Amino acid sequence: MTFWEKLVDSIKARSSLLCVGLDPVVERIPRRYESVAAFNRAVVDATAPFACAYKPNIAFYEALGQQGLDALRETMAYIPQDIPVILDAKRNDIASTAQAYARAVFEIWGADAVTVTPYLGADGVVPFLQYEDRGVFLLCKTSNPSAGEIQDWSQAGLPLYRRVADLALRWSAGREVGLVMGATYPEAIAEIRRRSPQTWFLIPGVGAQGGDLEAVLRAGLRADGLGVLINASRSVLYAQDPGEAARELRDLIRTTQQALGGENTSTGTPHPYIELCRGLYDAGCVRFGDFTLHSGAWSPVYIDLRLLVSRPELLQQVAGVYARLLRGLTYERIAAVPYAALPIGTAVSLLTGDPLIYPRREVKAYGTRRAVEGEFRPGERALLLDDLISSGGSKLEAIAALEAEGLVVKDVVVLIDREQGGRQDLEAHGYRLHAALTLRGLAETLAEDGRLSGEQARKVIDYLEQGGG
Repeated sequence: MTFWEKLVDSIKARSSLLCVGLDPVVERIPRRYESVAAFNRAVVDATAPFACAYKPNIAFYEALGQQGLDALRETMAYIPQDIPVILDAKRNDIASTAQAYARAVFEIWGADAVTVTPYLGADGVVPFLQYEDRGVFLLCKTSNPSAGEIQDWSQAGLPLYRRVADLALRWSAGREVGLVMGATYPEAIAEIRRRSPQTWFLIPGVGAQGGDLEAVLRAGLRADGLGVLINASRSVLYAQDPGEAARELRDLIRTTQQALGGENTSTGTPHPYIELCRGLYDAGCVRFGDFTLHSGAWSPVYIDLRLLVSRPELLQQVAGVYARLLRGLTYERIAAVPYAALPIGTAVSLLTGDPLIYPRREVKAYGTRRAVEGEFRPGERALLLDDLISSGGSKLEAIAALEAEGLVVKDVVVLIDREQGGRQDLEAHGYRLHAALTLRGLAETLAEDGRLSGEQARKVIDYLEQGGG
């Protein structure tokens, strides 16, 4: 089980998005406890029914010398096995040192996840991400008052914290990666949520630092009611009754979430890409009405993903969705189908770091006369990427061009499956289709969201049931 799976299980078991920070200050520990470890054990006993995760900050233990480190080890061993532990260490250094830090955090301390500073770039982050069963939270927009001195510095209008969020997706190469987002900056949380719709946010600053819980949840919750961990440390640790303080905050998070229209994690979940559906509809990439397609057939929906080139933030969001689809697939090259998929493929390549190639629609009669542009070697595995699929004909043509050059193709990835036989065509030829959205699911999600009338959604479903033209 990965950290992220363990986290979701813990959230559902406790109906909680509360993470309790275990940051003991000796001077504030009641005298009845003989040691830091004893105090922590009492806090864990009281809060375990309400905390989906614990986050000990290693600095408070290092400051106590060997006694503190022993207390940290005892504390981590005492926490129930089904509750994940995020070691708040904020590690980062050059690659060889980062490898040592990662080994210490995950193999010696046995943490489920760790906070990491991104200041040294990929060299200091990738060693932590190589532990695929563990979690990494990159500092993005922190809650301390002077954070803006560095994190708000901008180039070409892009603040550094936004650059960090974008790089996090690239460095993770489609795997899960989290961001630390301070509760005192809900507008930044909302901004990064739009750019990273599926990313987990670890959010300190609610409680003693004065963050607005409702504003944070409104800005940060994903459509499935998950995606945020609300961290509280001092307000729970030093409460007269830590268990009651944790329960009250857990319940306040839940009631606020419900008041905002979010789903309770113990019940059903909305479409995981609801923000993407909204974005595509609002940008005019998906339109409903009466349309004549290129084939001459009638359709109640028209999809034009070429408009993404004029919506860079939406294009980036789409690239993130593709990156998630690519997770776990085996390939050396992304092969984007001209023309609509070329800008999408470029965005995905920039995000994941995977090299891009593309089969030409028309082979030039001069110059190199290449049928496939870009660098590749025969025998390499290429993943075919396109914007959508109706029938499988155009995909099979593109695959044939790639295979004629000696490339191996097994998987086809699209954003939208129009459900008009494309999947079956590909499977009949031995290829697998991976799609983020189906036309039916897109229509139903937009209808539930109020952007599409029930009559329009029904027209799309009837169209599909009748064979889709």
